[in-house]
Amino acid sequence: MALESILSPNLAQNLLSLYGSPLYVYNGDSLRETIEHITKAIPYPQTQFCFASVTNGNISLLRIFRDAHWSLHANTPGDIYLGLKAGFEPQHIVYSGSNLNREEMAQVLNWGVSVLNLDSLSQLDLCCEVYQSLPLNAKPPNLRLGLRLNEPTLTGDSRIGVGPQEFPEAIAITQSAKLKLSGLHFYRGTGTNATKAFTQVIDSILAIGEQLPDWKYLDFGGGFGYPYVHGGAAFDWYEFGQVLTERLNQQGGGIDLVIEPGRAACAGCAILLTTVVSIKWQGEKQIVGVDTTVANLSVPSVHGRYREIVGLTAPISDTLYLTDVCGNTTYSGDYLGRNRPLPKLAIGDILAILDVGAYGYAMSSHFLHRLRPAEVLWEQNQHRLIRHREDYQVLLVNQHI
Repeated sequence: MALESILSPNLAQNLLSLYGSPLYVYNGDSLRETIEHITKAIPYPQTQFCFASVTNGNISLLRIFRDAHWSLHANTPGDIYLGLKAGFEPQHIVYSGSNLNREEMAQVLNWGVSVLNLDSLSQLDLCCEVYQSLPLNAKPPNLRLGLRLNEPTLTGDSRIGVGPQEFPEAIAITQSAKLKLSGLHFYRGTGTNATKAFTQVIDSILAIGEQLPDWKYLDFGGGFGYPYVHGGAAFDWYEFGQVLTERLNQQGGGIDLVIEPGRAACAGCAILLTTVVSIKWQGEKQIVGVDTTVANLSVPSVHGRYREIVGLTAPISDTLYLTDVCGNTTYSGDYLGRNRPLPKLAIGDILAILDVGAYGYAMSSHFLHRLRPAEVLWEQNQHRLIRHREDYQVLLVNQHI
């Protein structure tokens, strides 16, 4: 999904003059194209697409997914809260999280969320107990409970989920609460680009699901990757959709399917514009300092460090230099890019860091007390502010002085 309009030097300069630097810029038109691509790739008629809002919780972007008739996937009560504020109905929110305390579990149920995939027998027991304690008019209608699966041969070494050997106890817990255990949630892992990592386990997942006597839905999870290295391996949605649809049809088509794209849906719709504030040379290497930080990309150890970097305003040149693009903190690992081939840059030049729509703002922090940038939405050749730039007052919020 190309972002040529945002990558225009004139537009970038205009946006920075209006909203300041650094700046997240989202392409709403590109996001809608990606949503349509994923939606059309899975022809199975009983499919519910849920955007995994852990990757980006901006209300304006959530509304784009809502308007495309997607539902929402929530990992936390905060995800649910943002989804409700974005206009999602509680019955269109699927919760798949971990380690809620009693108050949080009650809040999720009081909000009316009716599909919950639980991470452990103790969480399932807590959910059933809290549900039973609610007044009749406060109980979510048509409650559907599922288990997050932990099967090392399929899910890898993970803390998440319940093993098939625990299913009988899980069934007993729900039956004692006069409820049914009707769902199975499969999570492959974060950012997987290998399509076969999903297609080759479908038969095994279906066989495990059949161990649940009241099985009604399969949440095939998220973890779908995005090719941050352009031209590299990319997840094939159409291959995945065809194989999954074929297997489910062979089951008789009676299972509802939930798909939770997050990163795959929104990573490519955004760039982070940043301005060069310093230049120095170490031998033949160009060391460029910019006015943002790696803390505005993601947690590198969790979601990767590599992002493509484009020089928007530098003079066109056939001569490129290995360049380290360095952030504006003293953290020794504050590299937004290392050994990148870039032209000779000057103070004031604008760089675009691509593919920051997922785990960009969502994982940004006040590390070394740097403030978070503003966010702007570009669609139909117009731009508007969708989140204000922070000022230093935010550093005092909730402090007792």
